[in-house]
Amino acid sequence: MLSMVARMLSCSRRPLLLSASVAAVTMSGCHELARNHKASKIPQFGTVDAHQPAELRKVVYPSYVIEAPDELEIAVKPAFPDWPTATFVVQPDGAVDLGFAGDVFVSGLTLTEARERIAAQLNALERARDPQSTTNYRVSVRLANGQSKYYYVIGEVNTPGRFKVNGNELVLDAIVQAGLKSNSLPEKAYLVRPHPLGGPDLVYRIDWCGIRDRGDTLTNYQIMPGDRVVVPGTKPPGLLKSLISN
Repeated sequence: MLSMVARMLSCSRRPLLLSASVAAVTMSGCHELARNHKASKIPQFGTVDAHQPAELRKVVYPSYVIEAPDELEIAVKPAFPDWPTATFVVQPDGAVDLGFAGDVFVSGLTLTEARERIAAQLNALERARDPQSTTNYRVSVRLANGQSKYYYVIGEVNTPGRFKVNGNELVLDAIVQAGLKSNSLPEKAYLVRPHPLGGPDLVYRIDWCGIRDRGDTLTNYQIMPGDRVVVPGTKPPGLLKSLISN
């Protein structure tokens, strides 16, 4: 008798378990439909530009332009009296403090231009100290630590914010580094590039599915300093939807 009751109870659970499974699948499907519906309401910004640098067609960055708070390694030959250090930080006012040699404004200059300006100041100081001096200082300026060039990833990503530009990053690198969330819509992502005041907007569409699924390099743009990669998203799912989707 007890074994019969046990079998009846066991059988009675199966429809409940089956119903629960069907309900979960149905709710998951409804969640996906709802997500797609919300996604369809989000506009796709930008146009595809095949002339922009991208994967397999990268370009070399133009000459580095110094800005605060870049760190510069400055060497002088022959040795300048009381030369303070080897590495100098560009101050917020755009100058480097060379100790007794004074401040030299370098912001907005290339490394070559900074070298020439610093050498000119050192040689002017030498002639002021001794008009008969034949010493001609030679200067080397190297970027020790670039701290002023960044790109940004914003929107529905795990870690929005700014990331240092090294010259080799692509849209794929930017999105993967920032990380996608369950409600991210990378298929609606786009890249915004800084442009001169009053100039036309530079907004480029990103074909995320093409980049991810087909290895399409057309819109896997090369990241430039100041670029903004925007990843839209839907409203974050509630706890129950999150559990079902997992």
